[in-house]
Amino acid sequence: MTSIRTTRASSYRNGLAALALLALAACQSSGPATDITRIDTAQGSTENISSLSAVIQRTPNEPEAYNMRGSAYGRAGRYAEALKDFDKAIELNPRSHNAYANRALIYRYMGQNDRALADYNQAIALDPKYDTAYIGRAEIYRLSGRSTEALADLERAIQLDTTDPRAYHRRGLLYQASGQHQYAIEDFATAISLAPDTPYGYNGRGLSYLAQGDDENAFTDFNTAIRLDDKIAESWANQALVYEKRGDSAKAAKSYARALQLDPDYGPARDGLARTRS
Repeated sequence: MTSIRTTRASSYRNGLAALALLALAACQSSGPATDITRIDTAQGSTENISSLSAVIQRTPNEPEAYNMRGSAYGRAGRYAEALKDFDKAIELNPRSHNAYANRALIYRYMGQNDRALADYNQAIALDPKYDTAYIGRAEIYRLSGRSTEALADLERAIQLDTTDPRAYHRRGLLYQASGQHQYAIEDFATAISLAPDTPYGYNGRGLSYLAQGDDENAFTDFNTAIRLDDKIAESWANQALVYEKRGDSAKAAKSYARALQLDPDYGPARDGLARTRS
């Protein structure tokens, strides 16, 4: 496995190229928008936050209680309160690598990437085998165009035998962006196997299938993504790409219109609708 990863990384660094075909138009996938690790959706509820607050009242010097409530605040979008709890968790336990990583994620959501990177670096310094920190830091690198550093962090997380699907999904996005679609398809397939009920891996794999000219498998993946969650604009725009490539402008326009209804600012859908309606 090491030699395969080394070959892939070397190929990536030496062969960055733009995607061809229509797939590029919709290749905006970034994976789940909420990625506070392994926190159930219900944990952002008012009831759960109240329960965690009660725990803190009983044990005000327990750092993990603040860490847990901070994660719940993060899921609820209450970032200022989340930061305050993570600050307290770190004050009580300066060696809490997961509190640093959790705070880093909140900083990233708030657009404070320098602070996020500093916290991820600290989390990794405290625990060099903490896969979540590598995955989080890689996403900052990826979104800021530092692809080589992103790939290195994702490789490290995977070498640590992570079971977090984001590591494979995001490495797949890097391979996809460089035109290495077979590698991307393999990584998206692994992400799907780890999280079969989420649509992001299917959208990513479908785009690489489409770029390879495999319309049937692409169409199946996009339809699966829609079945799993029909409120994601990207999935409908991706489905429309297949209709458009098949010459069915009416169905393509309908899917693009649905994507725009879900996200009026989604550029690939807006451009696709303009093409198919004209």
